[in-house]
Amino acid sequence: MGTEVEKAHSSLYGCIVANDANNNEVEHYVEKPETYVSNTINCGIYVLGIGVLDHIKSLFNEQEKLSTGDSDSQGLERNILTKYAGSRKLFVYRHHGFWSAVKTPGTAVFSSQFYLSRQRDINLERLAQGPNIIGDVLIHPTAKVASTAVLGPNVTIGANTVVKDGVRIKHTIVLDGCTIESHACILYSVVGGSTQVGSWARIEGTPNNVNPNQPFAHVTNPSTFNEDGKLNPNITVLGHNTSVPKGTMVLNSIILPYKDIGHSYKNVILL
Repeated sequence: MGTEVEKAHSSLYGCIVANDANNNEVEHYVEKPETYVSNTINCGIYVLGIGVLDHIKSLFNEQEKLSTGDSDSQGLERNILTKYAGSRKLFVYRHHGFWSAVKTPGTAVFSSQFYLSRQRDINLERLAQGPNIIGDVLIHPTAKVASTAVLGPNVTIGANTVVKDGVRIKHTIVLDGCTIESHACILYSVVGGSTQVGSWARIEGTPNNVNPNQPFAHVTNPSTFNEDGKLNPNITVLGHNTSVPKGTMVLNSIILPYKDIGHSYKNVILL
C-alpha cells in the first residue's frame, strides 16, 4: 500500500515510482533515497504471494555462497521490493485517506487525534459529552472522572483510571489504571499504565503543530537528539508505573517505567 506525502518528507520513507496506466505497476523502488524520487511512499502494508518465500530463500543461499557474513539478515524493502520493481509482479494500492507511521510518541498522539475525530462520523456515542469536555474525548466506561476536571481536545482516558477534581488534560493519552490527583495539568503527553501523578503536578510536552485535515499531513520522525547531543522537543512520556509527586514539573522528557521522580525534570531521558 502506498500514499502521498509532501515532497520534503518523502525521503524519510521508501519511495515508489508506479505506472498509473498499467494497473499501478511498480517500476522503481528506493528505500529512503538521498535525493528526490517520488512523493508516493511505502505505507508498510503488504499482500504477498507464496512465491516471495522462494525469492527470500534464494537470497539467503546467494549470500551464503558469497560468504558475506550477513546471511541471517534480510530487509523486505531493500532486498525484496527493489528486486521485484520493474518485474511486472509488484503493484501499489494507492491509499488516499489518513496514514501515519507511529514511530514516536508525537506520532502516537497525532494518530490518536485523527482516530478520535473519526468517531464523530462512525461511533459518536463513544465520545464523552459534558460542560467540561472540549472537542473529542474518549473515556473508558470503567474510568472515574471528576465533574470539575476539564478534558480535551484529543484526550483518551484508559480503563480503571481515576481523574480527580480540577485536573486539566489535553492532547494526551492516559493508559489504564492511572491516578491523576487534583489540579494536576497534563498537556501533549503519553501517560503509561498504573502511573500516579500528584496534585498540582504539571506534565507537558511540545506539540507537533500538524493539522490532520490538511492534504498529505504527516508527522515527521526527527531523531531523539539534536546535533548538540540535547533531547529534541517532543511529547513527554511517563513510563508504566511511574510516580510523580505533587507540585512537580516534567517538561519535554521521557521517564522510563517504574521510576519514582524526586524532583522536576526538563529535556531529559530518565533511565
